[in-house]
Amino acid sequence: MRTVLVAGDANVDLVLRGDVVPRFGQAEQLLDSGELVLGGSASIVACGLARLGVPTALVARVGDDPFGRFQRDGLEAAGVSTEHVEVDRDLPTGLSVILSAPDDRAILTVPGTIPTLRAAAVRAALAATGAAHLHVASYFLQPSLAAELPGLLAEVRAAGVTVSLDTNWDPAERWDGVLDLLAHVDVVLPNLAELRALAAGPRTDVDRARRLASLGPRVVVKAGADGGWSVDPAGAFFEAPGLPVDVVDTTGAGDSFDAGYLAALAHGIADEAERLRWAAGAGSLSTLGSGGTGRQASLADLGVA
Repeated sequence: MRTVLVAGDANVDLVLRGDVVPRFGQAEQLLDSGELVLGGSASIVACGLARLGVPTALVARVGDDPFGRFQRDGLEAAGVSTEHVEVDRDLPTGLSVILSAPDDRAILTVPGTIPTLRAAAVRAALAATGAAHLHVASYFLQPSLAAELPGLLAEVRAAGVTVSLDTNWDPAERWDGVLDLLAHVDVVLPNLAELRALAAGPRTDVDRARRLASLGPRVVVKAGADGGWSVDPAGAFFEAPGLPVDVVDTTGAGDSFDAGYLAALAHGIADEAERLRWAAGAGSLSTLGSGGTGRQASLADLGVA
């Protein structure tokens, strides 16, 4: 099995739970818990892939600070290669504060080093690792990389490397550039809100997914507690339910869903319904722990080994 290379964000998450709706006027609120955990969509996907037995490397940038060391130590403990995680001597590591409620969350992010990843670093990591698949996360947090992605992805796909993309949410809510990029992507993995933003015209979510799929990729949609579903470029529809769980924290559940789906691909699973079963199971189980990597699925959890 060849390496999967994940490109994107490597920031720490401070996850706060309890009465997390802020009240200004210098009001002090007492919360139930607060934990500093490994964060960043790309980092969480990479850890989830490694947990599912896939050789995984991350290309990202962190600062020369305690948060950057925390992030690299956590990735290495999870079995992710950090050889291509660059250390910036000037900028701080990114930081996200997660205000986590049982059914929703708000995210406050200080970008730090996140926007500074460039295509040259991704290209070098692909060459060094011999990766068979490239997954790009947090497109909108990385404007420099985003501007270079059309050329980079066309190049790597011509070399036989498959590509997946999870844009995550666009803080500016403009959603620029994604539709033009999809011709160079094999799998795109939006959640329902992102799907509706990317393809606003059609009347139903399946129609929206088919519109995106007509541009080239398979569209794999994260549907929260309901699991996930997909549409291929020919318009065929597949789905898998989520698992019934007592949710602790939804942070990173979509990233663990991504990891489950990409791990199934890496393990050679040809059946799309089975790939979605891996994805929905991995996403559901991740909500049993705090943060994105606190309770990621193993192959045994998915009934595979």
